[in-house]
Amino acid sequence: MDVVLPCLDEAEALPGVLAALPDGFDAVVCDNGSTDGTPGIAAELGALVVHEARPGYGAAVHAGLEATRTDVVAVIDADGSLDPAELPAMVRLLLDTGADLVVGRRVPAARGVWPWHARVSNLVLSGLMRTRGVAVRDIAPIRVARRRALLDLGITDRAFGYPLELLIRAGAAGWRVREVDVAYRPRAGGRSKVSGSVKGTVRAVRDMSKAIARTRPAPRSAPSTALDDRGTTR
Repeated sequence: MDVVLPCLDEAEALPGVLAALPDGFDAVVCDNGSTDGTPGIAAELGALVVHEARPGYGAAVHAGLEATRTDVVAVIDADGSLDPAELPAMVRLLLDTGADLVVGRRVPAARGVWPWHARVSNLVLSGLMRTRGVAVRDIAPIRVARRRALLDLGITDRAFGYPLELLIRAGAAGWRVREVDVAYRPRAGGRSKVSGSVKGTVRAVRDMSKAIARTRPAPRSAPSTALDDRGTTR
């Protein structure tokens, strides 16, 4: 199964992330303009490497997704904050429960991992998602779904709003979304480019708010359903 890893200057973290991929999970690294040798390291470690010149998280994810070759695919950050060992269980949930999308809800594994400003923004954004009929408590930082279905959603955001638009469009399409707890660890190689600073968080919230504003809400007749990690509807 292919795993998309959007990358921007992740030379320090990437080897550990690739080494942690379970058997049967193959890396598709989409480099988004790194200057630290990230693509060369990825290639040396056996990953399929693609390049996306247009800057932005969504641009890198979309290009990586287009390069995947398997029916079921995953997306995970390359900074070491999320454990690839979570992926097999998420795939089983997708295949065994009739879910259309399995996403992770970050649970800090250590004190101080998740800065206050990032936690607050996540609460606000996930609250907005629930008003759109998508009952999640996080913004899908790690996710598993079927490749063709993801592409057919027609996500247009190419910045930090990508995961929010994905969730909104999934809700509008009546997808069954299952959310499970995943450990959120300190990233390798220093603080996050997004949540590691107030400026980065504000920029991400701006992009995500735009994605919410321009995407049609889920229809009342076919609301999205989120399931907790026990498989019960919330």
